[in-house]
Amino acid sequence: MVRDNDREYIYKYLSKDKWEDGIQLLEKGIAPQYIVGNVDFYGNLIEVNSDVLIPRFETELLVEKTISYIRRIFGIDLYNLNILDIGTGSGCIAISLKKELDSHVMGIDISPMALEVAKRNASRHSLDIDFVLSDIFSNVSSSFDVIVSNPPYIREDEVVEKIVLDNEPHVALYAKENGLYFYHEILKNASKYLNSMFLIAFEIGVGQGDKIKEFAKKYLDDVNVLIENDYSDRERFVFIYRD
Repeated sequence: MVRDNDREYIYKYLSKDKWEDGIQLLEKGIAPQYIVGNVDFYGNLIEVNSDVLIPRFETELLVEKTISYIRRIFGIDLYNLNILDIGTGSGCIAISLKKELDSHVMGIDISPMALEVAKRNASRHSLDIDFVLSDIFSNVSSSFDVIVSNPPYIREDEVVEKIVLDNEPHVALYAKENGLYFYHEILKNASKYLNSMFLIAFEIGVGQGDKIKEFAKKYLDDVNVLIENDYSDRERFVFIYRD
């Protein structure tokens, strides 16, 4: 059965002559964002298809909070910061940060198809962003002031909505180690790719914050670690920094 909010999405973002086809695709279980072909993310039109995760409101809040932390740590007059977006997907985070900050941004992903989407999105907004095929740090050699990531964090045995399971790339959803694999790997290796003053910003799953904090304290010296909630007052972000 087609959900009312999905039907409304089709009516809002597709031209009237495409409504019928859009509803038929909804009835086949296709996500409305993939039918429309784009989403509004942080005020930017972002192309999405089945090769990339559909950006959520929570990730917009990650961007907003990350910008706030960057200004707090590095000062208001920012220039030439190096920012790394791990698991960039559609490029929505990298694009939003590039537009808001006068900084160099690199987006990495393990999926070549996702990177093609990200490149098209950056081109649409006339932005110069480096997109690199990399399994976490495997093809990264620079050092960074900021690392931001919304990695896969769903446990492999966790139940998710059918529309998510049937549409979105599983490589962008599920992670080993009870959903903690990417946080562990990033934090275990991050010190080799960070400048002395830095920020790491994560979107996380509910209940993962304390374990990620433990990883941060284990692998990084002299850091502050803050766990913050989303709009629904659920644990959703971890910010790790040294100022």
